[in-house]
Amino acid sequence: MTEVYFEILRPGINTTVQDFGRNHLYHIGITVSGAMDLRNYKLANALVLNKKDEASIEFAYQGPLLKLKNGKITFAITGDVAFNIIRNNSIVEEGKCYQSYILENGEKLDILSTRKSVYGYLAIKDGLNYKKFWNSYSINSKANIGPNNGNKFSINEKIFIKNHESKHIPQKKINFSDSTNNLIRVIKGSNFNYFSEDSQNKFFKEEYLITNLTDRMGMRLKGSSLKNIKNTNIKSEGLIKGVVQVPADGNPIILLNDHGTIGGYPKIGVVISADLDRVTQLPPGANIKFKEVTLEEAENLFKEYLSETRKYLNAIN
Repeated sequence: MTEVYFEILRPGINTTVQDFGRNHLYHIGITVSGAMDLRNYKLANALVLNKKDEASIEFAYQGPLLKLKNGKITFAITGDVAFNIIRNNSIVEEGKCYQSYILENGEKLDILSTRKSVYGYLAIKDGLNYKKFWNSYSINSKANIGPNNGNKFSINEKIFIKNHESKHIPQKKINFSDSTNNLIRVIKGSNFNYFSEDSQNKFFKEEYLITNLTDRMGMRLKGSSLKNIKNTNIKSEGLIKGVVQVPADGNPIILLNDHGTIGGYPKIGVVISADLDRVTQLPPGANIKFKEVTLEEAENLFKEYLSETRKYLNAIN
């Protein structure tokens, strides 16, 4: 049987395969990875009636230019993304996010860019034809783990798609708008008291600039230096996504999906789970401000986030 695939005419920036990520491997130094924005990842799969954990394509800033070979597919794109569909008759159709489309053999999908965010998602009906590595399709390019030898996609490579014979579905869509609020809620970190009272106040009252030193591993911030009054280094401890570390220069770093599993910088805070999708979508050059919440408030906010996500998933028609 002839394989269905995308030929990559332009790889875009940081185009990879992602899913929910891989768990239970911290003890051997393997982090979770997975989709940076889990809500948009889930919505992309739901729009093409995929299983919720099906592999999808994640891209950052500029997306890929893809040409479909040997088949016909149904796809959807989520995020704040500009894209065109180049039909076989050379007509260029402007695409809309949060709705499904059919792409015919030989047609092209040109994902131009994200707009006011960083990451977008492309889901294809029935998913991508790759094998799981440690029970996940996610690519961690820093560790070369996952499909495509653990690397970002490059020009002239192929993205293989599962067989799609007679599996097309009616068009699905959803009205979705996401918050661009830069107020990120955190709970106090385990080393909060390492910092002077003045620095503790600055952390919650002043804005920080998101620098260009930002990727899937972490987000470096720049602003008022946070003064450590005990020790700028600690014994290495376990880390999770959302931890806010402060190295010796006093500028915070928010750890993201491909972070190291242990580290020795003091931790002043942890971004709550309900705000993780939003913080990953804030682009370099944007400002970020932290707000303290209690653990109980964080738990309730996460319940609200899950309820809102289910509302969107149930609204797809």
